[in-house]
Amino acid sequence: AGARAVHGAVAVAGLLLAAGGLAGLLGAPTTLALPFGPPWGPARLALDPLAAWFLVPVGLSAACAALFALGGVHGPVAPRLLVPWPLFLAGMALCVLAADGFTLLLGFEAMSLASWVLVAHDHAQAANRRAARIYLGFAGFGGLALILALGLLAGGAGDVAFAALRDAPPEGWRAAAVLALVLAGAGSKAGLAPLHVWLPIAHPAAPSHVSAAMSGAMTKVALYVVARFCFDLMGPAQPFWLGAPLLALGAASAVIGALRANLEDDTKTLLACSTIENIGLVAIGLGLALAFRGADLPALAALAAGAALLHVLNHAVFKTLLFLAAGEVLHGAASRAIDRLGGLINRMPVTAWAALVGVGAAAALPPLSGFASEWLLLQALLAAWRVGDLAFQIGVAAVTALTALAAALAAAAMVRFWGLVFLGRPRTPRAAGAEESRGAARWALLVPAGLTVLFGLLPGVLLDLAEPALRVMAGAAA
Repeated sequence: AGARAVHGAVAVAGLLLAAGGLAGLLGAPTTLALPFGPPWGPARLALDPLAAWFLVPVGLSAACAALFALGGVHGPVAPRLLVPWPLFLAGMALCVLAADGFTLLLGFEAMSLASWVLVAHDHAQAANRRAARIYLGFAGFGGLALILALGLLAGGAGDVAFAALRDAPPEGWRAAAVLALVLAGAGSKAGLAPLHVWLPIAHPAAPSHVSAAMSGAMTKVALYVVARFCFDLMGPAQPFWLGAPLLALGAASAVIGALRANLEDDTKTLLACSTIENIGLVAIGLGLALAFRGADLPALAALAAGAALLHVLNHAVFKTLLFLAAGEVLHGAASRAIDRLGGLINRMPVTAWAALVGVGAAAALPPLSGFASEWLLLQALLAAWRVGDLAFQIGVAAVTALTALAAALAAAAMVRFWGLVFLGRPRTPRAAGAEESRGAARWALLVPAGLTVLFGLLPGVLLDLAEPALRVMAGAAA
């Protein structure tokens, strides 16, 4: 009863966060001072368009993951899993809603520590203990990098309120150093190469609903931190080359993630590698938007930022769906190994068809959601010649080729995943006798599958909703 109450409360909280984000996109920005904080002042929250947009995928992913857990597919739940699970969601929400550096770091670290406890829950296995140690190391490194980035931004004044940081944006070497620290801190949490090594080993160690939330929601919070620093706190007058590191790291992540996804035999590891690829695509969009804004091309900056924000939402939904489908397969067929599955479409038809929707979106097939955002990203890449620097144009040409390669590899990985898991003949007796869950666990698959189709059919509506956030990222001309 306690587990059902916790998972039900987290599901409701996730829906409320998504609804609050939607309301924030449609209404005026709001601020709130909390009754606690550091010695120099209260912690502050703010719901502006950028925070509101990222609240939507965080809330949707967490709600679907909690609904899946509510279905009870994991049997009895250890008490040590119940306390960090709502704290995980609370940390993500606090980080996104923060209006000062202290609150952002508090939420970021709460998110990191709660997710570490969840990754380390099954510590009887040596592989899980190793995954938890590596994850904790990267979490500590990321937090330290963000502390240093905020220190550089604040300078001698020491005021880490976002309003004060906006009034004194960094220039020259300080701007480059802040960007490097943010990419090291938040980029490692998002899974950007070369700091992505924790992700393929931590996701399989966590329970399936936690893996879904880590991939669908936590990586988006890390991307939000990157966007908040680069597009807001660092000021609008940064040079175009500031987007180059994001472009390079994004292209590397996309290719590495997609290539590894084709080589993995564990379903959850394969999906984690696919997350690295998709995070890379978002980073490419953010880097292009920074470059276009620095080159005084606000319309193209809005195009690239729109591709990035749309893919943030789309990936959160379809990757949550795929991780939950992998969890259902693990419950029904008792294995994550692809070579021990097969033929599950006959025994688990709802899971198979819901997973096919997620696979199609991850492979960027129209009219599913992944197609629209990747198409917009391609259009932004093809327009990068408008930035009149030859070295930048050559670099973007290489990034475009690598993005196309990553998209092809990602499609191949998704075909391999779905075909080997659900088609053919069962390769073990347990796969031949697999059974799928009903009730809340089934709805946890059907809801994101429906949203994946809906978002693919209505990308224009989503971009209209994102317009206030695009103004923050690209300027009022967006």
